[in-house]
Amino acid sequence: MKQEKPLSLYVVVGEESGDQLGAELVKALRGLSSVPVVLHGVGGERLEREGLTSLFPLHEIAVMGLSAVLARLPSIVRRVYQTVDDVVAKNPDILLIIDSPDFTHNVAKRVRKKAPHIPVVDYVSPSVWAWRPGRAKKMAAYVDHLLALLPFEPDAHKRLGGPETTYVGHPLIERLEDLRPSEGERAPLSEDARTVLVLPGSRGSEVSRLLEPFGEAVERVALAHPATKFILPAVPHQLDRITAGVEGWSVKPEIVVGEAEKFAAFRKAHVALAASGTVSLELAISGVPMVVAYKLDWFFRRLKDIHRFIPIASVDSMVLPNLVLGSKVVPEYLDDEANGEALAQKVISLLDEGVARNLQVEAFSQLDRVMRLPGGESQAGIAADIVLKIAEKRHAR
Repeated sequence: MKQEKPLSLYVVVGEESGDQLGAELVKALRGLSSVPVVLHGVGGERLEREGLTSLFPLHEIAVMGLSAVLARLPSIVRRVYQTVDDVVAKNPDILLIIDSPDFTHNVAKRVRKKAPHIPVVDYVSPSVWAWRPGRAKKMAAYVDHLLALLPFEPDAHKRLGGPETTYVGHPLIERLEDLRPSEGERAPLSEDARTVLVLPGSRGSEVSRLLEPFGEAVERVALAHPATKFILPAVPHQLDRITAGVEGWSVKPEIVVGEAEKFAAFRKAHVALAASGTVSLELAISGVPMVVAYKLDWFFRRLKDIHRFIPIASVDSMVLPNLVLGSKVVPEYLDDEANGEALAQKVISLLDEGVARNLQVEAFSQLDRVMRLPGGESQAGIAADIVLKIAEKRHAR
């Protein structure tokens, strides 16, 4: 009896979040495929548990921030070319790149030039709808299909001339039990029961720029409402920086560490003061009204200052819930606007029942309808089905 040829999948991720997405997709893919799936590529612990032997350790390229990237640029460039050569040598049925576009897209572009017959699927869209929209059209030259996590992204790529794009769902919408309070877990809002989350970000640059104005805002909120409890969920690798940063605050928040503690805090919270990013979507799904702030580093702030000459932004919001809902319900403050006084005033306006608070709560109640996949299908399942169909076409040749 003739043995069927295994399906060869080459996966390239650049950080831990991509490693998790990739591992779940591989599990789903194996459940759908009629032949064994053989893995090659660059990944972390989760993909390695699925049988991947990473070409090199993931931590060598999982760097964040302009200064960190520049410091390790020669090594990262070398790893790009090493990965490209390995993809071409392995000649897989499909190349799957996941997030981390500074690394993964540089691999994909070079693979397309050297081996144009290898299909390329990109899992997680770069933020072309907010920064450098011209990237979408460039992606169409080397990405055959894009798997999007946000429901507005297929239309955005179509408008911008990007690759064929399918919304496959966001992993957060499958974690409602972690994010939403059970009965009695979030106390009714009252003068004696107000909990405010303080979320200055997960990257060192974000934390450094936002801790000072967030500390000033916390002080002002506490003066207006002395019984308010403040909780600051910290990622482990920023704990020392945050602990040192809040030392000078007149009002000290309770610092909790790790994802489980963070989500527990979400389920108790009434309002949040947060850095822009995925955390805003987590808060919205949890039903927590928020104020969002962001301070650009000197390089991107300079670009923003000359935006009349360089069309960087194609939307008028940086907040994911606003983009998903198509309405600017979450107030946002950028750069000099993100000062302690302005942030505190807006947080205070959300600490009582009223129009400002109700507007966000009612809008967030629509997220399930907007983000859920039809028929209750899983994100990994839909993504794996698309990857399998594309791979099978190449596999059959």
